[in-house]
Amino acid sequence: MSQELDYLTRGVAAGRLSRREFLGRAAALGVSATFATSLLAGVAKAQAPQKGGILKAGLRGGAATDSLDPASFLGGVPIAFGKCWGELLMEMTPEGGFEYRIAEEIGSSKDAKTWTIKVRKGIQFHNGKEVTSPDVVATLERHSDKEAKSGALGIMKGIQSIKADGRDVVITLREPNVDLPYLMTDYHLIIQPNGGKDDPAAGISAGPYKVTVNQPGVRHGAEKFKDYWQGDKLGHADQVEIIVINDGTARIAALQGNQVHIINSVEPKVVDLLKRNPGVTIQNVTGRGFYCFNMLCDTAPFDNNHLRMALKLAMDREEMLDKILRGYGSIGNDFPISASYQLFPEGIEQRAFDPDKAKFHYQKSGHSGPVLLRTSEEAFPGAVEAAQLFQQSCAKAGIAIQVKREPSDGYWSDVWLKQPFSTCAWNGRSTQDQIYSTTYLSTAQWNDTHFFNEKFDKLLTEARAEFDQDKRKNLYREMAIIVRDEGGAITPIFNQYIDATGPGVKGFEKSPMRDVSNASALVKCWLEA
Repeated sequence: MSQELDYLTRGVAAGRLSRREFLGRAAALGVSATFATSLLAGVAKAQAPQKGGILKAGLRGGAATDSLDPASFLGGVPIAFGKCWGELLMEMTPEGGFEYRIAEEIGSSKDAKTWTIKVRKGIQFHNGKEVTSPDVVATLERHSDKEAKSGALGIMKGIQSIKADGRDVVITLREPNVDLPYLMTDYHLIIQPNGGKDDPAAGISAGPYKVTVNQPGVRHGAEKFKDYWQGDKLGHADQVEIIVINDGTARIAALQGNQVHIINSVEPKVVDLLKRNPGVTIQNVTGRGFYCFNMLCDTAPFDNNHLRMALKLAMDREEMLDKILRGYGSIGNDFPISASYQLFPEGIEQRAFDPDKAKFHYQKSGHSGPVLLRTSEEAFPGAVEAAQLFQQSCAKAGIAIQVKREPSDGYWSDVWLKQPFSTCAWNGRSTQDQIYSTTYLSTAQWNDTHFFNEKFDKLLTEARAEFDQDKRKNLYREMAIIVRDEGGAITPIFNQYIDATGPGVKGFEKSPMRDVSNASALVKCWLEA
């Protein structure tokens, strides 16, 4: 019985059982109500977040070019810091749903073309002003303006009009979109005073922390916002700090030396060694992130689909999974959707390493001479090694790859989106529509393969408006095949997110959305004395 009772107790701690369910099942085991209640009290005490202290993270993904303007958020550091000081309308849950934040509720017309968001009363910005519906309208307007160069522009393109009506924000779409609530969870859409139109990089929102230090590429810090609308539900430490540590070895050393409490992007090859450190916990989770090799479809020589296909077939995916991820992931099929997405397109033939077919397409392309591939450890953990493995597998097909290692600092501003062939990593998104709208839609701000396909765009629009799940799944399948066979991204592997926490760190919540608890570890974790 003790084992069963222990199992039930752990179920309550993990949130799998309610108090009523626990008491009922404990009674069935012959446990008195008094004893069961005392066990529940012990669980509650053990799980209660402790307050105070300075919680520090050493994170990869920061650069000197970073800004506090949410429209510009790209690397892991500005996104994680944004989750400290920023507040969204809605936030994703680890289970794939969403929870309300500044939005109190959301509803739509029957055709999913008109949406109404009710703004919660009594939420304060860090400057003391109350969050209002005009602030929300201005925020969404700014991210819909191409002049703002927002990373959310792709998902905002479908909005026809936004207006305030009392506490409500009414959004009218050009075409129906049943996924609109999920799009509002995009990390760029931090609600700011007047939408950030006056000073987008002021770092003012309504999150649990207020910005105190902003040294891009070096360090970011914030202190608890005493008037945070959720009180102590989030933001348990008195202060939070992010130290930018782009080097993987240095991140591990900082964790081992107790200089930081949380790190991200642990390389799979060192996981077993790191596990041996007392008090260190590996926090790995299967997610939607993927590593890719991006070719610009409108830039020579990659404007030739035979060359793109040759390079896709020359990728040894099994070797990449084994040597780069050490099994902490799964094989990709040159489209950005893993099996964790709802309506995953099943039945698409898995692309495999085929040097002979690669050689055929390479000869059909008419290209000669080496193909230049730019990479950096900043692209993803093991990116340089991955580029070298690709170089070796391409050689078996008679394709010469020249690997150029770029500096980590400035990689996202100087190489990604600009150079014809480079390595890259993407975190997943809440829905298939969101990832496709962000990076494959012709008009997307982050269309990082310059993929312009009218048929794909049309199918994406149709899928947004389709309520029938089977029909929608078929549309997504057709889109995946187009991207797989005509797109500019070689997507060999989906990576697990591998973070690590040090002694005394509690409350870490694994999320398939992105690393460090969907970038929210600093507001969800606490330090146990």
